[in-house]
Amino acid sequence: MDRYTVLLVDDEEEVIQVIMKKINWEGLGFSVIGYANNGVKALEMVEEFQPDVVMTDIKMPYMDGMELSGRIKTEFPATKILLFTGYDEFEYAKEAVHLEVEEYILKPVNSIELTNVLTQVKIKLDQEISEKRNVAILEKHYQESLPLLQADFYSALIEGQLDREEIREELSDYQISLEGPCYCCLVVHTSATQLPENIQHRLLATSVQKQAQEKLGDRWRSKGFSYLGNTVMICQMEHENQISELTDECHRFCRYAHRILGAVVTVGIGQVCRDLEELDQSYRGAREAVSYRVLYGASRAVNIMEIAPQETVQGARDSEGELAKLFKRIRLGTEEEVVREAEKYLDRLCFPEKSLQQHHIDVMEMLGALYRFAGNNDIAGEFYSRDMRELYVRLLDMDPEELRRWLTNLSLFFREGLISARSRSTQSFVAKAEEYVRNHYMDEGLSLDSVCQVLGVSNSYFSTVFKKETGKSFTGYLTDYRMDLAARLLIETSEKSYMIAKNLGYSDPNYFSYVFKRRFGVSPSKYRTEHGTGEE
Repeated sequence: MDRYTVLLVDDEEEVIQVIMKKINWEGLGFSVIGYANNGVKALEMVEEFQPDVVMTDIKMPYMDGMELSGRIKTEFPATKILLFTGYDEFEYAKEAVHLEVEEYILKPVNSIELTNVLTQVKIKLDQEISEKRNVAILEKHYQESLPLLQADFYSALIEGQLDREEIREELSDYQISLEGPCYCCLVVHTSATQLPENIQHRLLATSVQKQAQEKLGDRWRSKGFSYLGNTVMICQMEHENQISELTDECHRFCRYAHRILGAVVTVGIGQVCRDLEELDQSYRGAREAVSYRVLYGASRAVNIMEIAPQETVQGARDSEGELAKLFKRIRLGTEEEVVREAEKYLDRLCFPEKSLQQHHIDVMEMLGALYRFAGNNDIAGEFYSRDMRELYVRLLDMDPEELRRWLTNLSLFFREGLISARSRSTQSFVAKAEEYVRNHYMDEGLSLDSVCQVLGVSNSYFSTVFKKETGKSFTGYLTDYRMDLAARLLIETSEKSYMIAKNLGYSDPNYFSYVFKRRFGVSPSKYRTEHGTGEE
């Protein structure tokens, strides 16, 4: 890493300015990414920038430094925290050992003391990064992979090669605990083309696997192993509705892996199942989800049931057949890639050495696969409603060039249908989220978490799609909606501003005034004076 990032938090801006000027940040190996004057704003910046170090005062409006430190340690445990304390609150701060604060610094801040503290923090950060990137340690981790018999069992399980009795026996023989009652497969893909300097892909992927097991292993009782160049994890959960929580945790892991290891990681998440015999279906879904990184981007988690909920298990099985590559291009490729893949498939279908009987069989199999693909992906339209026997007879009469045009045009039609289906799906739940805001804006507890719980999607996927559709984060959209209502109520009614704040979901009128001024540049009372006729 070039320099470690620092976020400064204090409600006295002059204190922040003094600290920024007193310290030779660059010489110490740090850079200040910004500052916040209250805990709420600081937490927003931590979520956006994920700084390595947060230096915060304790006494601040809206959210004090102790609460801020607790939130940071829960959601971003790798972040180091330095607390500024006054003499009268020093013992109170020292008692909060559970926060794992790096150091407590008495005000007024002494530049020599702070320099020494930052030097020690940098040594600790360097050691942590070095341990994770050390090639010798990575080689050792690679040698400590799962025992061969367990890996063979997991591989056979996700490929659907074991029946119920074989699963029961091998779980007992190999001392493996998979009690469920719900299961889900993850495929953790580490990019082989975007690598940190002087790190081999094999070693980096091994480190990613180890970190994935550390981050996800205990909470989800997961079993991880290497398979076909990726890490596969079998996760266990108590309820099916925990899948959104798992998706968000995987998304945070992808960002963590990129920041700490320099790895570009995509986690594909399959559908939840209640029977180990069905785990092969979850694995195929997870592997399919990883492919969608070309649409949604890498360094993120992709839940197959969120991005392609209409695709059934049968659709996943079809992708294993002869049309697998074409179907994949229809889902993820450009028009040119679809055309090329359709031509490649027909080159295999229409070769002169084949018997007429075999050609008839191949055309029938192709037509059946196309029908299933259309039906499973909700893109049937006119094609699905046509008589299959009549179409089959017509296809048998086509010459190779005519058949080529027919399959190419149909494949492009399917591609457009999938794009439209995805667009309808995302627009639908964004509209539902907007409607939920209109009906619940007065609820103080309304948040990204609560709306995602209502919609049944993960925070990471919802945030990506909502911002793409609206141009705003959900929190920004909610705040703007409330502030627009506040401005209208200030002008059209004589209601006191603290009552308006309460009716809009703000329990703290001071924080309401702070947010209002940040939006409109003036306080609520001055806004009413300038735009309305009533008095506060």
